[in-house]
Amino acid sequence: MIIRIILNGKKAGLNEVRSAVSTLRKESSRIEIRVTWEHGDGERLVNEASRDGIQRIVAAGGDGTLNEVVNGMAKLDSEKRPELAIMPLGTANDFATACKVPLNPSDALRLAVHGATQAIDIVQANDRYFVNVASGGFGAQVAADTPVQLKNFLGGGAYALSAVVKSMTFTHSQGRLSAQDIDMEGSAIMGAVCNGRQAGGGQILAPDAYINDGLLDVMIILAFPFTDVSQVIQEILNPSSVGKYVKRFRTKWVESWPLQTRSVNLDGEPYKANHIRFDVLPKEIQLVIPTDCPCIMRC
Repeated sequence: MIIRIILNGKKAGLNEVRSAVSTLRKESSRIEIRVTWEHGDGERLVNEASRDGIQRIVAAGGDGTLNEVVNGMAKLDSEKRPELAIMPLGTANDFATACKVPLNPSDALRLAVHGATQAIDIVQANDRYFVNVASGGFGAQVAADTPVQLKNFLGGGAYALSAVVKSMTFTHSQGRLSAQDIDMEGSAIMGAVCNGRQAGGGQILAPDAYINDGLLDVMIILAFPFTDVSQVIQEILNPSSVGKYVKRFRTKWVESWPLQTRSVNLDGEPYKANHIRFDVLPKEIQLVIPTDCPCIMRC
């Protein structure tokens, strides 16, 4: 089997990447490299791999590279899609980390070459696709602005505390949200539609999400008064609870109509629309994952 790596151009000069490729080639693996230069190259190279009959491709880069590759694969007919593996080389690597894909390039590439695949879900958002998390509101700012020292000291509580502090100055989003058996209107400060479990460099948004269960895990933080700060923190830290301000539910689809056009992040990639419908697409991609991946629901 020929393995073709779609490598983020910014990572092409890394010694550990070159060493990993050299080692696996010596082990008789047939590995080819294609390097991206600009936005859109990932999708183009996926199409090229499909035309060339490549059976397995490796998205080598960060969450953005993975997102671009997934978008390319989603637009192919199912019978023309190669299998997908991940070589995480980004800053966050949220999806790979949650799935326990090795962060060491040699170990990740060895898994990519020799590992078994599992059919996983992806998510369609209007005409775009993602595999991990779509977030709107201040979520990305919280992840970026939370100091490392605070994360180390408070663990998951750092996200909750930073979220509350950020919310005090963040403009609330007014609008409507619908899903299966759900129709709500009001003011929210954050929303996340999750296929995977974490985003923003390690913030766990959906600790019980599975990437092959045919469901989306949705979290909404509603606007709240300052006097209820402690309650909001507790609701964020206790995902199993039924919260007054932090709403969580599972659904096959969800639609959002903000009163003003808002930007959302799809696996970290910005996207703007005045209406977004999210649909889970069950078992669309064959992904190489470790045998102990905690994000897979097993029968």
